[in-house]
Amino acid sequence: MQRIVFLDFVRVFACFLVMLVHASENFYPGPGATDMAGPVAMLASETDRLWVSLYDGFSRMSVPLFIIVSAYLLVPMKQGQTTLAFYKRRFTRVIPPMLAFIILYSLLPLAWGQIDTDTSSRDLSRMFLNFPSLAGHLWFMYPLIGLYLFIPMISPWLRNASAREERFFIVLFLISTCIPFLNRWVGEVWGQCFWNEYHTLWYFSGYLGYLVLAHYIRVHLTWDRARRLAIGSALLVAGAAVTIWSFYVQAIPGQLIDTPTLEVGWAFCTINVVALTAGAFLLFSCIEMKSTPKIVESCSNLSYGMYLMHIFWLGMWVGVFKDEMSLPSPVAIPAIAVTTFICCFISMKVLSPVWGSRWVLGVDRPSLARG
Repeated sequence: MQRIVFLDFVRVFACFLVMLVHASENFYPGPGATDMAGPVAMLASETDRLWVSLYDGFSRMSVPLFIIVSAYLLVPMKQGQTTLAFYKRRFTRVIPPMLAFIILYSLLPLAWGQIDTDTSSRDLSRMFLNFPSLAGHLWFMYPLIGLYLFIPMISPWLRNASAREERFFIVLFLISTCIPFLNRWVGEVWGQCFWNEYHTLWYFSGYLGYLVLAHYIRVHLTWDRARRLAIGSALLVAGAAVTIWSFYVQAIPGQLIDTPTLEVGWAFCTINVVALTAGAFLLFSCIEMKSTPKIVESCSNLSYGMYLMHIFWLGMWVGVFKDEMSLPSPVAIPAIAVTTFICCFISMKVLSPVWGSRWVLGVDRPSLARG
């Protein structure tokens, strides 16, 4: 089967953006926060306000891009594949490395004094319930696993659904992505109240919408390259502008702000982030290379392990560029992200030949091809 070249570029790009997000978060932590943003946020200066808004806001497409890549490859399930076979293939790929890094994030910070024994013990005792206190980035694994669990359920419908039926689903999903803004401006809507969070469009909301969107783009979208470039660019610019502005307009330097309030427009299932993500994906789909450059292919194959380990490296480079060198945010944020990315890639290249690396580091040679 032929490798889908542009998906390699999407995966590498999304991996880097995750690191850019987390580098940026070190420039608006409130009191008591650790390496990244906590429950409350505070910007130190107008410079930080501008550059955090730009870097972090643009990068909010990272998680949805990962989901769209997975859905593009996996949905619907192969004809004749059983649910058990699908689960076995997917979960043996993602869960062992995830559990290995939960243990590492619970123990290694104890070794170098970043957490105490009680925190380490609590993190380990809860390893089958949630991510460790210093591994907030592992939150993503739980909705991803949820999507994998649901793919066998939705595959029969997607296999037989018409383009019109999928567009109807996507429209309802897009309306649901406006709920965070409706809640902010007009309060609870469509049945929401303190005893019921399941509004009318609950079952069309969340990351499932990206799954259906990916299938629609792959199967039903017949736009030529010129149209994908034009519409993709428009969606990217519009989505980025709203996402960046939504943070900037609220991030008054020196003021403590509730982080969920500040980041309302940065939620991954908001309409502006959907536009940003869809635009970027359409632009990447215009890549017409016949084969993936070796460096990109290698990075793509190692991206899961890079994602899992990157917080270890990122914390070190924050200490270098932000704390020791006191670089301004316009320079420090990309410097942290780039050096973290390079160190993660080198680490994975060095460790990937080790026996068992597939189970601990997520090292694999996945073929980015359908089927």
